[in-house]
Amino acid sequence: MSYNEKKVTIEMGGGLAPIELSTGKLAKQADGSVVLKQGATMLLATVVSSKEPKAGADFLPLSVDYQEKYAATGRIPGGFLRREARLSDYEVLISRLIDRALRPLFPETYHADTQVMVSLISADKEIMPDALAGLAASAAIAVSDIPFNGPISEVRVAKIEGELVINPTVSALEKASLEFIVAGSAQDIVMVEGEAKEISETEMVEAIAFAHEAIKKQVAGQIELANLVGSQEKRDFNHEPSNPELKEAIYAATYEKVYEVAKSKSSKHERTEKFAEIGQSFFETMGDEIDEDTEFLMKKYYHDVQYDAVRNLVLDEGIRLDGRDVRTVRPIWTEVDYLPAAHGSAVFTRGETQSLTSVTLGAKDDEQMIDGAFFHGYNKFILHYNFPGFSTGEVRPNRGPGRREVGHGNLAMRSLKQVLPTEDNPYTIRVVSDILESNGSSSMATVCAGTLALMDAGVKIAAPVSGIAMGLITDEKTGKYAILSDILGDEDHLGDMDFKVTGTEKGIVGCQMDLKINGLKWEVLTQALDQAKEARLHILGEMAKTISAPREDYKPHAPRIIQILIDKEFIGAVIGPGGKIIQEMQRETGATISIEEVDNKGVVQIFADNKEAIDAALARIKAIVAKPEIGEIYEGKVKSIMPFGAFVEIMPGKDGLLHISEIDWKRLETMDGVFKEGDMVTVKLLDVDKQGKMKLSRKVLLPRPPREDKPKQENKPQGE
Repeated sequence: MSYNEKKVTIEMGGGLAPIELSTGKLAKQADGSVVLKQGATMLLATVVSSKEPKAGADFLPLSVDYQEKYAATGRIPGGFLRREARLSDYEVLISRLIDRALRPLFPETYHADTQVMVSLISADKEIMPDALAGLAASAAIAVSDIPFNGPISEVRVAKIEGELVINPTVSALEKASLEFIVAGSAQDIVMVEGEAKEISETEMVEAIAFAHEAIKKQVAGQIELANLVGSQEKRDFNHEPSNPELKEAIYAATYEKVYEVAKSKSSKHERTEKFAEIGQSFFETMGDEIDEDTEFLMKKYYHDVQYDAVRNLVLDEGIRLDGRDVRTVRPIWTEVDYLPAAHGSAVFTRGETQSLTSVTLGAKDDEQMIDGAFFHGYNKFILHYNFPGFSTGEVRPNRGPGRREVGHGNLAMRSLKQVLPTEDNPYTIRVVSDILESNGSSSMATVCAGTLALMDAGVKIAAPVSGIAMGLITDEKTGKYAILSDILGDEDHLGDMDFKVTGTEKGIVGCQMDLKINGLKWEVLTQALDQAKEARLHILGEMAKTISAPREDYKPHAPRIIQILIDKEFIGAVIGPGGKIIQEMQRETGATISIEEVDNKGVVQIFADNKEAIDAALARIKAIVAKPEIGEIYEGKVKSIMPFGAFVEIMPGKDGLLHISEIDWKRLETMDGVFKEGDMVTVKLLDVDKQGKMKLSRKVLLPRPPREDKPKQENKPQGE
């Protein structure tokens, strides 16, 4: 079969391998299909969109799936089925990054079902594919006839040894002091997410600006590819009905009423009910005979009324829905040690948002196994975020965590990870945040509650971390804008930016930003970061009123772990044949014991919830790994009896020969009746030869009998 493949190459510079975009060879029945290649890494991105809009939809029904094929890295999937299954959390997070970058760039009135799929089909172990997935997805849209206000692209920016780097290798990234995924078009930034090691606001802005320059190159490459394919006329998409007279009537009848409710400082539920009553009152004036299009438009236009009223209240009067000014953080109360049986716990409440968070300390066996195509190994810090329906007063079945929960939990995890102890932490740590109330930024409540719970558990974090969600409302006509600290749920929905920032007193450790407008000025971003810092420090001060530093010790009921290093040669002796020795020690002492080789040493962890179990296991391990010392006295057990002596075990697995001549000072002709197997005997180690064979003696510990003098013979004179 013939094909008409088109290719472009993007030179990124900085020692990076060129990026090749091609289309026309694979997946040609999709509306758009592109293969991205850099080094040995290859991504296949496809996009398909329905020709007709989804009935009754006033939003874009967009689904984005990123999946890594195990064959791409030469691996076979784990599990019973041995095939790719549901997306892993890592794949969900990459899907979200792509989605958040693409979604704002589709026209507001485009409501057709659209599916973007990106697959890792070949992998270079040093090139991270997540930073390339957004580029591949956008390129697939660029060569299609789907309307899109792009192209966009995503890059990873990191600071390594003081230098900003685009898309660093996996090994180089380990040294990074900041790491962000930044997405944008040639003109604007639309999304940022990442983590850092207590950096300044200035450093963050510099990193985003540096990333934007690389994005511009990748956008230019997509435009070149689209031109090679041939300029496709974008499909007609504006199928929404309109009724200017109805819109004007709804505004005239409801705007002032909605504005007054927005200004009334009502609670979330009171405000929702009052808004609903105003809308219902107008809808009733329309009578029962209205068609589906009219009903659709009534709901849409009334939503527009609320959108404009709330935004104008902030821009014109500086008043927000709950009566605050733009900088004020809602009232905060906190409590630690709320759950008596947990290893650590905290309640963090800010306004109408509340998190109950617990900390559990586990052993090495509790580590999370990561079995992905690109990343696989173990993770010893786990954070789970749960968002039940009752937290917003809704009836919603519990079907497990969705993509939102995975994303929010990941942001909190990345933030708290920056302050966890590294060298002195033997525990596997699991943090669980259960959101009990939600009206704005429950992920930031998770960061704050997680910090408090870790300190309550006695985990020696480097510094407390707090988080704040910032919002933005702009008016392009007048140029007015307002930056909002600690946004409500409605302000998130009706605003132009959701910017979450986490950090310690010293600097930023995590961020997540999504923009819904074009043309965010750098000075506005800088102002938002400075205002966020003010709010973060305020929250840290409120948290410190409850607990300001980790507890000196773990809770009495928390498990204890001790860690010792042993010589590599003793690892097998501790484990025993088929695990016999270590299993026996665990069974008899009640402790959990793990051992692994690290840097030619055996790292042994002993885990138990009581000191006696740890001491018993430690004593037995020390006995196994102890080296016999010449001249020391040991209490040994007779293991076997030979004609020439007995073999005595003076340490677990260490036998020495007690020769028949070293048993007693008197001469023994035979071993019969001297010992029987299992007898305990005290011996002294006399020597260890070059082969490690030990020479023992019992008689040197016994009193030496006096020498018997022979009687002297008298000298008699001869002849007597």
